[in-house]
Amino acid sequence: MLKTILLISLFSLLTAIGRAQPQDPLRLITLDEAITIGLENNRDLKAARLEVDRAEARVREAWGYALPSLDFSGRYTRALERPVFFLPDFANPSSGRTVPVQIGTAHAFDMTLSARQTLFNSTVIVGVGAARVYADVAKQLFRQKQVETAANVRRAFYSVLLAGEVRHLMQQNLRNAEENLRNVRTMASQGLVSEYDQLRAEVGVENLRPEVLRAENNYALAVDALRTTMGIGVSETVDVQGSLVHEPLPEPLLSTAEEIAIRDNPGLAALKLQIEVNEAFVSAEKSNYLPVLSAFGTLQYQAAKNSFAFSANDFFRSAQVGLSLSFNIFQGLQTNAKVDQAVIEVRKSEEQLARTETMLRTAVHSLVLQIRQAQQRIDAQRKTVEQAERGYRIATTRFTSGAGTQLEVNDAQLALTQANVNRIQAVYDYLVASAGLDEVLGRMPGKNSSTSP
Repeated sequence: MLKTILLISLFSLLTAIGRAQPQDPLRLITLDEAITIGLENNRDLKAARLEVDRAEARVREAWGYALPSLDFSGRYTRALERPVFFLPDFANPSSGRTVPVQIGTAHAFDMTLSARQTLFNSTVIVGVGAARVYADVAKQLFRQKQVETAANVRRAFYSVLLAGEVRHLMQQNLRNAEENLRNVRTMASQGLVSEYDQLRAEVGVENLRPEVLRAENNYALAVDALRTTMGIGVSETVDVQGSLVHEPLPEPLLSTAEEIAIRDNPGLAALKLQIEVNEAFVSAEKSNYLPVLSAFGTLQYQAAKNSFAFSANDFFRSAQVGLSLSFNIFQGLQTNAKVDQAVIEVRKSEEQLARTETMLRTAVHSLVLQIRQAQQRIDAQRKTVEQAERGYRIATTRFTSGAGTQLEVNDAQLALTQANVNRIQAVYDYLVASAGLDEVLGRMPGKNSSTSP
């Protein structure tokens, strides 16, 4: 019995300790903070950053081929059995025999310092320029990934704000319906309304409860999607700070969006640079037709001795300098084929650039149309919401005074809900289209984003 009591007490103590453990604090983030976190944690962005570092290393490597090279080599040889060569037996020439004579020494050292400098090599010259352009391509692709990540975070953030607005709207509708039900029950107890009106009010409340649960679930899913886009773990509890606010884009930006996209889009800029890289490859392949001129020099110290007692006086120095010229005369038409392949790559890049430019213009045109359409819907919905709110007040007043029915109240509530949903949906569509436009224009969002804390 005592053991059972102790176990129960221990379980109660552990439960109390568990309840006393502090929960992870809820972290409220703004849009700018969400974008910053997303840029810090995005895996693709980190890979693009590493690609930039690799491109810079390749530039240094390309320069290395133009700089002189210096090599040192040393060798020690121990003759276990020295070689011989044969001489006639001068002491007894008539014998016809030969006498073996050993050559070389038991120990030998040699040390060589070699230097080489390329004086003319078109491939090296072209390679340095191509490596620099390749580094610029990597930087443009990194900037494109930055812009893409920021746009994705913005879209996910706006989805959370939209889900939050809908959740708040559904909760407000449920509170209004519950308040209306209380009034209906009071009036029904006094015989002022029929049982049918009371049933309508009760059904209206019960119909709204699953809508509220659905809205809350959609909000949680939107937060999870934002967390994934930001690259943070599911264990970190976050919520957004802000609301859907419509800030119209300047008309000059919309009217010149295509020109700005063609000029500033990082993906398009990367393709233009890629054409330069491919043209450099053509020049590099053509340079195989040209000679290569290099200067070289060697400094060598040698020593040979039958004993291992070497000194500085045993080493003898030799040095030489010269020029090296090489020129390929015939390589089985390989150079011609490589030049043709490089030219084809240039043409492919030009076709890809033209196709991407056309797609970019189409995307900009579509986004500008979406923005302007959303602007028209926002302007129209402002008046619609005001009318729906006024209609709901009139229907409620009429029902309270006995001049209206519960059906009128329900219809007015539905119309108000739909008007509010249409309004926030129009604002959401405007902001999402704005994020897409910034992405194709290659623009990073500023500090004044389309939300208010």
